[in-house]
Amino acid sequence: MGHRYEISDADWDRIKHLLPGQPGQHGGVAEDNRRFINAVLWIARTGAAWEDLPERLGKGNSQWRRFDRWARAGRFDPILAALRDPDLDVLILDSTAVRAHPCAAGAKKSGTGLAARTVRRLAAAAAGSGPRFMGASTASGIPSS
Repeated sequence: MGHRYEISDADWDRIKHLLPGQPGQHGGVAEDNRRFINAVLWIARTGAAWEDLPERLGKGNSQWRRFDRWARAGRFDPILAALRDPDLDVLILDSTAVRAHPCAAGAKKSGTGLAARTVRRLAAAAAGSGPRFMGASTASGIPSS
């Protein structure tokens, strides 16, 4: 039984002839193309780092270098074109299902969010003021209570 993030047999049959390392091509025969595709899918679907790749999918650094070579050579374009579902060439979104934040529609922004507080704190630090939790210092350098 396959793992959750592995390519299906039907999809593999659609792309395996597009991959390098086929018998009769220049160079060696790639026996692990499917494992590499599964590694790319695992990374894409989990969002993990290449170094966290499970052992069954190969060494993370080796798979990353191969991914980088394939991406620079444009090898993923024909693969993605072969896997593209022709029924999704046109995608229509109904605006009743898409919601925007009220400020995107022109509502007044309150300026009390985390970003606003962070900007104010950074601006205060840049102006030379101390953090708010410390008392104001006196001329003698001893904090007031």
